[in-house]
Amino acid sequence: MPELLEEQETAPFDFERYVDLVKRRHVYFLVPLLLGWLAVWGASWVLPSMYKSSTVILVVQPTMPENYVAPNVTENLQDRLQTITQQILSRTRLLTIVDKLSLYSDAKNLTADDKIDALRKDIKVDVVKDGRNNEITSFRVSFSAHDPRVAQKVTGELTQLFIDENSKVREQQSQATTHFMEQQLEEARISLAAQEAKVKQFEAMHEGALPSQQQSNIQILAGLQGQLQNQQDSLNTAKQQRVYYQTLIEQYKNLRASGRSPEGAPTELGAVNTQLDRLRAQLTDLSSRYTDSYPDVVKLKAQIAKTEKIRDDLMAAPRTASGSKQASEGESGPMLQLQSQLQANQLEIQNHEHSIAALEARIGEYQGRLNAQPGAEQELLELTRGYDQSKSIYDDLLKKKTNSVMATSMEQMQKGERFTMLDPPSLPIKPDFPNHLKFCGFGLAAGLGLGCIIVFLFEFFDDRMHAEKEIKALLALNVLAEVPEVQSEADKDREKRRVVFGWALTAIVGICIAIGSTYSFLRG
Repeated sequence: MPELLEEQETAPFDFERYVDLVKRRHVYFLVPLLLGWLAVWGASWVLPSMYKSSTVILVVQPTMPENYVAPNVTENLQDRLQTITQQILSRTRLLTIVDKLSLYSDAKNLTADDKIDALRKDIKVDVVKDGRNNEITSFRVSFSAHDPRVAQKVTGELTQLFIDENSKVREQQSQATTHFMEQQLEEARISLAAQEAKVKQFEAMHEGALPSQQQSNIQILAGLQGQLQNQQDSLNTAKQQRVYYQTLIEQYKNLRASGRSPEGAPTELGAVNTQLDRLRAQLTDLSSRYTDSYPDVVKLKAQIAKTEKIRDDLMAAPRTASGSKQASEGESGPMLQLQSQLQANQLEIQNHEHSIAALEARIGEYQGRLNAQPGAEQELLELTRGYDQSKSIYDDLLKKKTNSVMATSMEQMQKGERFTMLDPPSLPIKPDFPNHLKFCGFGLAAGLGLGCIIVFLFEFFDDRMHAEKEIKALLALNVLAEVPEVQSEADKDREKRRVVFGWALTAIVGICIAIGSTYSFLRG
């Protein structure tokens, strides 16, 4: 038995057996083939026709270059399209379309939710992407209905909803972005104003000790120190003159009683000459260092002029032997001038002392400003850093807000990314379902399968032997001789009629399928 099975498995393809099978069972194959094909193909003409109207919505990129106006809507197009699709397929939107176009009015037993579900099933949205960048370039909106005009109208309504909803969503998102930027800008403006107020308050409290005033403070301090040195020099000169005037007055008083000098000239005249020589020597020394407009030089020239006048008065005074007359003349002439000069010298010293005190106070004030400047500079630096940061944030937000306002204006003017209908919704002429040609093919496949199953069942339940090889396989001995089959004329006629019937049936089935396929192709 294993050897027999192995021989059967390795046996070559028996072509004659299958030819004999076709001759015997072709009727059982052709009739189910025709019936199966007719059943499926005929069903395609019984099912209600569905007409599909579609249109392509093109995604148009912004007309303005991004380097001029950058869009402030950055949501992914696919996510936004999904959101818009969900909004359009919502119950409220679809119920509006159902009521507007009176859809499913012939179905009295359908509720509003049933109509919406039926409408939602007949809507189809297909996305078209760019093969290189995998970006959405367009999408197709389709709707199927029993009436082609209804399908076209519903597709037009859906297309307009997609276009309007996209514009509305982008404009709302753009306005929301602009409103957010305005709020942030207002907060930044308040923060900047607060920082600016702190800086101004600090500058008002530390007026004169600010880092920007350091150079001017140093210059003013140097000028005050120079004025102080000049006042001190003038004070020293005035004090020297005071000592000189006091000495001169004392000498004048002591020598008044003696009347004349040993040479016979008035004693006070010699003292005046001595003073005049000293003043001239001082003038020569100051003139070598300063100009004629220098204050000390001007004062010294005035003193020399006064001393020369005193000398001239002494030389012109009458010489008498009476001591009392000389005393009275001395007190009314040079003596009074010396005393008045001494009083003027005292006032000058007081003025210099007051000026020195005022200059020292101002110098102390400016030195205090310079000493306090490092701490003020550090504090001002921190305030300025906060102000600069707030200013930078404000400027950045102002720029972004301006760009966002321009982007919102661009969206309102329909210059941003938008949807546009490439072609109006088509008016279908042929039904999209059922596709009679496809049903014809499905029917042919179904008939072939049914015919094969019928033939297989007949062969499976048929226990007769139809071939010589089958008989030889059952015999254990070799066949020595064969008796040929003897057919009568009736058997031959019956065999011919069977062959003719087979070919006629084959032709009928083929012609029916060919005619049905051609008709389905022409009708769609």
